[in-house]
Amino acid sequence: MADPTPVIDDLCAETDELDRLVAELRPEQWSLATPAPGWTVAHQIAHLHWTDRSALVAVTDPDAFQTLVEKALAAPDSFVDEGAEEGARRPPAELLRAWREGRAALDRALRGAPPGARFPWYGPPMSAASMATARLMETWAHGLDVAEALGVVRPPTDRLRHVARLGVRTRDFAYTVHGLTPPAEEFRVELTSPTGELWAYGPESAHQRVTGPALDFCLLVTQRAHRADLALTAVGPDAGRWLDIAQAFAGPPGGGRPPKGAER
Repeated sequence: MADPTPVIDDLCAETDELDRLVAELRPEQWSLATPAPGWTVAHQIAHLHWTDRSALVAVTDPDAFQTLVEKALAAPDSFVDEGAEEGARRPPAELLRAWREGRAALDRALRGAPPGARFPWYGPPMSAASMATARLMETWAHGLDVAEALGVVRPPTDRLRHVARLGVRTRDFAYTVHGLTPPAEEFRVELTSPTGELWAYGPESAHQRVTGPALDFCLLVTQRAHRADLALTAVGPDAGRWLDIAQAFAGPPGGGRPPKGAER
């Protein structure tokens, strides 16, 4: 049974880094447009707060979380946007305080979760480690959008190992949400970490393979960059198809980002 502490610690570090980026923003900077159409910096933080709150309910009150699932099923195309829109209307200081309080409560809940416990989610049920991994993935991805709006470059860290692993593990999910049958065979995925380490997944003897920088793979599976702009190589038709549809997040297929230079 995996100890969730390391990934919870990395989630804390990731959220703290994003907090430092927005803590001293002027009120007008919260209204800056981010790469997500219609979303400002405030929308991005509001979405993270909304999802942290949903995760907290899933961990602490599974019955109440079922109500959230029913709301999502009733309005699948607007549920997420409505949560972000509601939060973005709050004064920046109030939103920032609520986000901090919410993620602190989630941190306590995840650290205090019984060993082996699994919690409901909008996709398959999750362990504490998986829940923390998913929150880290989203925090990193939405943090990229905030950084781009502010004209800031965030150097990648080896915390991306959690995002990369999640991206590999959600391969079959990506096929399924696109109405496709997942390949029967495993792929070999070899990624170079930001510090030069090799992260490898799947059997060495696999015929279909994906290789490249871990950062690029993480940008792909969070749909923060178009495949055409990334240095990823696929060997085999199924592996190539995967790179066109990969997503590490729950929910319906995302729209992705256009190639650089393409008109929106």
